[in-house]
Amino acid sequence: MSNEPSPANDSNPRLRAVLGHEFFAPYQWKRRIALWSGAVLVALAAILFAKASDWAYGLFLRILAHGVWIPLILTPIVFGLLSWVTAGKLRAARGSGIPQVIATIHIEDRDFRSRMLALPIAASKMALTLLALTVGASIGREGPTVHVGAGLMHWLGRRFGFTDPTSLSRFILAGGAAGIAAAFNTPLAGVVFAIEELAGTFEHRFSGLLLTAVFVGGVVSLGLLGNYAYFGTVQTSLPLGNAWLAVLACGVICGLAGGLFARLILLSRSGPLAALGRLRDRSPVWFAVGCGLALAVLGVLSHNAVYGTGYVQARAFVQDAAVTPGHSFGVAKLLANVVSYWAGIPGGIFSPALAVGAGLGHNIAQFLPNAPEAAVVLLGMSAYLAGVTGAPLTSAVIAMELTNNQAMVIPIMAACLLARAVASTLCPTPVYKDFAERMIRDFEQGQAARVDEDQQDQDLDEAADAISAYGEPVVPTHVPRDESKS
Repeated sequence: MSNEPSPANDSNPRLRAVLGHEFFAPYQWKRRIALWSGAVLVALAAILFAKASDWAYGLFLRILAHGVWIPLILTPIVFGLLSWVTAGKLRAARGSGIPQVIATIHIEDRDFRSRMLALPIAASKMALTLLALTVGASIGREGPTVHVGAGLMHWLGRRFGFTDPTSLSRFILAGGAAGIAAAFNTPLAGVVFAIEELAGTFEHRFSGLLLTAVFVGGVVSLGLLGNYAYFGTVQTSLPLGNAWLAVLACGVICGLAGGLFARLILLSRSGPLAALGRLRDRSPVWFAVGCGLALAVLGVLSHNAVYGTGYVQARAFVQDAAVTPGHSFGVAKLLANVVSYWAGIPGGIFSPALAVGAGLGHNIAQFLPNAPEAAVVLLGMSAYLAGVTGAPLTSAVIAMELTNNQAMVIPIMAACLLARAVASTLCPTPVYKDFAERMIRDFEQGQAARVDEDQQDQDLDEAADAISAYGEPVVPTHVPRDESKS
């Protein structure tokens, strides 16, 4: 029998070389299918969450119609309940959810990721955020959507057999990016957010898969909700000349306000805010009740304007519509965001931050008659968000995609960069990164404590073995020896 290779097998070496390329590898296609399937799942969850959030806040408005005094009773009770429910196994459901995602990308411990991203955490994050919106909490759904998206993608990656920590980090990153893209219907912002805020770096080999995952999620959102801008199309621009004073004013004022907000919600472990942090640690439920009462009082004083995400007011500002109370809305909403976040309940800060920035931009516009008011509002909105998050590129892209406005690209970028620099004087570390670093530090301290306990147990065992080797009894440390019998 001849051992010569078959002509059929060697007839087209170029075809065999192409088919042998990494692009056609089964492992790569398995990962692509997992990511694309996850992107569809995240988009569907984000759409469901958005619809449910609108319904929940609509229910609050119907409750409010029966009496403006109702939140004075209802909101503190539910805030306290949310704090109590999230004190145990559901603790990872508290807050925005973005710091949890950042921490799980950088900590590859399987148990830690399971605690932060388990499906029960994702489900409770959605349910409890909806409950908070039902009583008027000044929170957003975008941060929780990022958390839910990362949790769903992490679960799906493991179901497809990707147990390697590095691979799962990529799934988590893609899930978070798809979550922010679907929440705002802003695909480009999703990619930029993943690079600038979640990962803090750009990985060339994974960039293509990240882009396609966000693209798939965007197609699902587009097919179900249509091609729309979150705040509607805003046709405005900022002419060169005196109008550019708006960039300087919004960058400085909104940057300072954003840095102040970030500093307030961080409740530093030293300084005057540390006392508030210790009080919350000692009595978290009663502290949350007090925060709920403070929010209700702000609601009464602001004619019910500070409740919810602030989407209606922000849209009205950028569309040059009337808002009541217009001049005090920005400051009142900022305070409402602070007390809502202090309560430790589930909920994000993205949408409320956009509303605060729009309100502050409206105030600044009154002193700049040469600048179009809608343009100044847009600058204030993006600059304040950059000051809060410390992510100027993400803030600029989000502002432009939310309003379908490309004419303001350069002014918005300038205002965001200036706002980030100004905000860093009050809050040097971006707020999400600071919260994530606290989680990472607590995890590392817990690991070190467990190692010390294991070492102590090992030393005791070795000492007991050494004593037993000489025939002496091992005396328990808690039973005193009778020296008279020695």
